[in-house]
Amino acid sequence: MRKVGFLFLLGIVSAILAFPVGAMTVDEALKLWAEGDFIQITYDAAGQAKLEEAMAAFKTALGVPADLDETNEEAVGAFVVDPAKKTLVNKLSQAYYTLTNNFLDRTESNEVRRASYLKGRNWGFKSLRMNPGFVALEKEKDFVAAAQAETDTQALYWSASNWLRYAQFNKIEAVFAGVPPKAQAMSFRTLELDQAYMVFGPFRSLGAYYAGLPPLMGQDLPQALFYFCKLVSEPTYCAECTACPIDPSVSQYFENRTFFAEFYLMEKKLWADAARILQSVLDEPIGTKYALYNAMSQENARKLLEKVNAELKK
Repeated sequence: MRKVGFLFLLGIVSAILAFPVGAMTVDEALKLWAEGDFIQITYDAAGQAKLEEAMAAFKTALGVPADLDETNEEAVGAFVVDPAKKTLVNKLSQAYYTLTNNFLDRTESNEVRRASYLKGRNWGFKSLRMNPGFVALEKEKDFVAAAQAETDTQALYWSASNWLRYAQFNKIEAVFAGVPPKAQAMSFRTLELDQAYMVFGPFRSLGAYYAGLPPLMGQDLPQALFYFCKLVSEPTYCAECTACPIDPSVSQYFENRTFFAEFYLMEKKLWADAARILQSVLDEPIGTKYALYNAMSQENARKLLEKVNAELKK
């Protein structure tokens, strides 16, 4: 009896250690997504901690074992998830992108950041392949065909976003691995499903996609400009566009302008206009709706502006 009592007590202690008092619940984590898919946290260490707590809550709710190698696509794919929890898988994919893009990119090595984007991509792929129709079409034809028929906007968007960021660390490798046509297919399909998602994020994705390809391997700056013109009020560059910007709300989300400056104007060495656009981002208040994202965009704008001003001084 003493042995049984000891084991029972040991089990209670183990449970307490596994689920520490004060740990965020999955319902509390989901409240961070109260404004659609815009995560409501601050752009600081406290915000990062809250996001990581939410990720831990999602993993607990999904039953993710501590030893699961999230950088291994096959391992994540083989992990069994209740279909009713597919939304949490999408949230985990988005959370990895947000963690890496907004926080780890400031503090961690390329190796750590790339691994984090890869984890986000793998959870996005997990969500896509939780759809039996996706799996069947991928097996019958290929990944591109399956992506073109997919209906889960979040799974497509965050898979592609993580994958494209991951690919930026080695663009040549990504091209030879066949990443571009697959990521492009996901972005086009997201555009078809919900062009306004994340303040017209599919246009950002496609603009950065065409601008981010290596110059000798498909870079297409005129095509990038076509998509960026939907996001900025720049009649000098977008005179041929009859519906640009696509909506007045685009100016409230600073990343639309920083992407235009970084991936088009700076690629074209249009330094004066790049400086003007980046300064406009720094001159405006962050606001509350996109607080995390606009704060990050302002920091990025400062860094980019330093590079642009250095070019203007030459």
